[in-house]
Amino acid sequence: MQTNRFLHNSKHILSPGFDLAISKDSNLFESSPSDTVIARNLPTQAERILDAPDLLDDYYLNLLDWSSLDTLGVALDNSIYAWHNGEVREIINSPVTITSLSWMPGSHYLAVGDSEADLSLYDAQVGRKIRVIHAHADRISSLSWKGSILSSGSRDSTIIHHDMRAKNFQMQNKGHFQEVCGLKWSEKYLASGGNDNHLNIWEIGYSKPIFSFNEHKAAVKALAWCPYAAGVLASGGGSADQTIKLWDVAKGVCSKTINTGSQVCALEWNKHDMELLSAHGFADNQLTVWKYPQMQKLGDVKGHTARVLYLAQNPEGDTVVSAGADETIRFWKIFKKREKNKSLDLKFSCR
Repeated sequence: MQTNRFLHNSKHILSPGFDLAISKDSNLFESSPSDTVIARNLPTQAERILDAPDLLDDYYLNLLDWSSLDTLGVALDNSIYAWHNGEVREIINSPVTITSLSWMPGSHYLAVGDSEADLSLYDAQVGRKIRVIHAHADRISSLSWKGSILSSGSRDSTIIHHDMRAKNFQMQNKGHFQEVCGLKWSEKYLASGGNDNHLNIWEIGYSKPIFSFNEHKAAVKALAWCPYAAGVLASGGGSADQTIKLWDVAKGVCSKTINTGSQVCALEWNKHDMELLSAHGFADNQLTVWKYPQMQKLGDVKGHTARVLYLAQNPEGDTVVSAGADETIRFWKIFKKREKNKSLDLKFSCR
């Protein structure tokens, strides 16, 4: 097994006995523009910084995921590392470049897509490959689970659904013309985003999307379903678009568009409050917190020195992790747990 490369970077100050590192040149929280109202405090620095050499600077890939069993997985070139309770270990070493990963809900099984178009399922506890599927014709860029159904999106422009309970059960959807770089299941719908600037909404069992939106002006990778109500989707566009759009999928309409001023790489909803977190590229490489449903900007959190490509949050929803092209992984206390017996204020409809 290789030396743990997460914790091996001279530009960080390492605390003895811990894998906690604060960068000497980390940007602290900066004041927002004068027209922005700061509604609450945001962190001025990351809780923890891990070194991530060989993290691919590729907007179209999906290389970070936090499991429902509280294990963070990240792909660094041809290896996957797992972080759990402060410990990091290499769990997979592949002969080819890894291009996507996703944990099966409620399990230690990890789905992995690679540059050679293979889809593999691993038992991450023992690092054993238990299944390989050859279905795509090009690299697999995005993955999403719906129970035992695993959906994969590829540079071959197709989406394939695999029932992992069956030996050979697959269903193909073709609704994009270029790479499928974003996939996200809700309870009912699958959202897919592509390098063709299209956002498609699917229902299982249908060969064509129920909606196909072309309002974005660049690739659509960032996708996140609202946890407060079914049918509300947030999507983010690339460098030529720079917008976050909110969709009412039940009606098939875009309910709001926000120009963020930079590439939108990833999105995460706050499980405890009506907020949306976005990750961005040039020029500020920041995380931005928005108040839903007004989409009022609450402030920026800075620290990355290159674009922030990936976001994930732990099962409790009180820690967010970001991974950037600066080859660092940063843990943030941006979202706060609600107090017991305090319900989420839903006076504003999510529909």
